[in-house]
Amino acid sequence: MTILWLKAFHIIFVVTWFAALFYLPRLFVYHVSATDQVSRERFSLMELKLAKFILLPSSLLALGLGIAIIMQAPGIYMAQGWLHAKLTLVFLLFGYQGFCTRYRKQLANDTCTKSERFFRIFNEVPAIVLVSVVILAVVKPF
Repeated sequence: MTILWLKAFHIIFVVTWFAALFYLPRLFVYHVSATDQVSRERFSLMELKLAKFILLPSSLLALGLGIAIIMQAPGIYMAQGWLHAKLTLVFLLFGYQGFCTRYRKQLANDTCTKSERFFRIFNEVPAIVLVSVVILAVVKPF
């Protein structure tokens, strides 16, 4: 597979990963504000399916393809500071995804103590990371 194909599929899976990261915490907002059990169960199912079938596979494929791109010319890529900053943000994004998994499970078990306001703020984190990653990958400031 040529590097352009790797980059194309990497971008596709990054887009789907971020779509899931934007939507899952939004579901948390709706979940914590739901007042009836049927709605809470419906949100739990939606959250589970999103995490299992989109979030996890997309994140792993984006990561794997990113590694494959780096392996095409590791000496060149690993010598660039912007890539180290981008990889740090990706690492932090996986941590964020871990928190999403934790909150999803708490919400499903009705043990989550976080508020709707918390999840509204929590929902903004991926946007900040996305802007930073795109600037690093396109502008390559260092």
